[in-house]
Amino acid sequence: MHTAIIIGSGFSGIAMAIRMKSLGLEDFIILEKSNDVGGTWRDNTYPGAECDIPSALYSYSFEPYLKWEYKWSHQDQILEYIRHCATKYEIYPHIHFGQEMKCAHWDETKSSWMVTTGQGKQYETRSFISAIGQLHFPSVPEFKGEEQFEGAQFHSAEWDHEVQLSNKRVGVIGNAASAVQFIPEIAKTAAHVTIFQRSANWMLPKQDRLYKAWEKKLVRAFPFLLKIYRLRLWLLGGVVFFLMKKGNGLLRSIAEKISIRYINRVIKDTELRKKLIPNYPIGAKRILFSDNYYHALNRSNVRLVTNSIDRINSDSITDVRGELHELDVIIYATGFKTNPFLMGREIIGINGVSIHETWKDGPKNYLGMTVAGFPNFFMMYGPNTNLGHNSILIMSEAQAKYIADCIQKMKDQSWKSLVIKNSAFETYNQEIQERLQNSIWAQIEKSWYKSASGHIPNNWPGRTMEYLRRTKKVDFSAYQVS
Repeated sequence: MHTAIIIGSGFSGIAMAIRMKSLGLEDFIILEKSNDVGGTWRDNTYPGAECDIPSALYSYSFEPYLKWEYKWSHQDQILEYIRHCATKYEIYPHIHFGQEMKCAHWDETKSSWMVTTGQGKQYETRSFISAIGQLHFPSVPEFKGEEQFEGAQFHSAEWDHEVQLSNKRVGVIGNAASAVQFIPEIAKTAAHVTIFQRSANWMLPKQDRLYKAWEKKLVRAFPFLLKIYRLRLWLLGGVVFFLMKKGNGLLRSIAEKISIRYINRVIKDTELRKKLIPNYPIGAKRILFSDNYYHALNRSNVRLVTNSIDRINSDSITDVRGELHELDVIIYATGFKTNPFLMGREIIGINGVSIHETWKDGPKNYLGMTVAGFPNFFMMYGPNTNLGHNSILIMSEAQAKYIADCIQKMKDQSWKSLVIKNSAFETYNQEIQERLQNSIWAQIEKSWYKSASGHIPNNWPGRTMEYLRRTKKVDFSAYQVS
């Protein structure tokens, strides 16, 4: 029996493994469905893929990196960084590649989890840790006639590099985080790009650039400067957090004016400008950052369509006003299925209860990590830990420490199981949802942050400083142990 099994080898899974090893907890394995580490940064390979958090902050605090080329790192460099960490901290020997977890059952007689993969292997473990994240399953909406389309069609998270886009008429459905990155790239060679926009997004300039040679030399000579810069970025994220709080109208007004000024400075067509201004407060949905998306919209071979899609034909899309848009390729930039959590995986806890049954009214978790009725089960980047204002790796590191401390305590005290008490679980979730209803996320009708019932299952309602404080030391009185 293993001490722990970690599912996934993205940023969270690797952070968890490194923390385990730092405590001398070596008897763990990682089950990874693919053939390499990296998670979302391994899978998302679309042109222009890059992070929307500055590199110095989108990295582990304990492993500063001096090889970043850009202020906002590109996908290949981020993947290189994850591989670097997995190598340096000797994580690779713990990873079982090509093993996708499909189900896990809690055995009450043994106080252990039996984990089964889609490849037919079974593993027994005392503790079970999900590190598969929230942005994992591509979301592809259904359209009438989509099966009739004769050209290539794929989701941006599953980019088909065999499809040549040069001199092709490309339709892009969606205009959010991935679209604003790959559209400027494909527009350089495509015959025409038609963007089907459901709603506009608030966008701010990224001001990205290559690091200068003298800057790299300075940081190598004085590494503490990178820590100071990282601290500055983290504190700035704390300021951005106040955009998400209801009632901060003045701050939001300033941010919206900056965004609109950016539109007016770049976009020359007055009608196009109107289409790019959102009808909801800034911060209510994910704020986008780009230096070149608006410039791409100025190109003669790019057109923004705000009419809804009526149907897909064999070689075109017809919008609701009856206009026909001829296309050779369709790319879905339509985001991810963020709810339900752990989709496609069956996790059975005490008394044979499924986690999806427990979450039938919406995903709930204690500090984003533990669930009542599921002993020795931990989550990373679980419900209500997503951020709209700072680096998710701050949360990942805090979770890795908290979970490792739980596992270490169980080992030291010879406990067989640890499960969050129902009272602590319900009190915590009531607090979180009440606070979220006082956020800007609750003020709009539809977003991936919010379920149809009004439940907000993804986002953390406070600053990262609060989360770090609440997870710094495990309150074992909130848990039932045996």
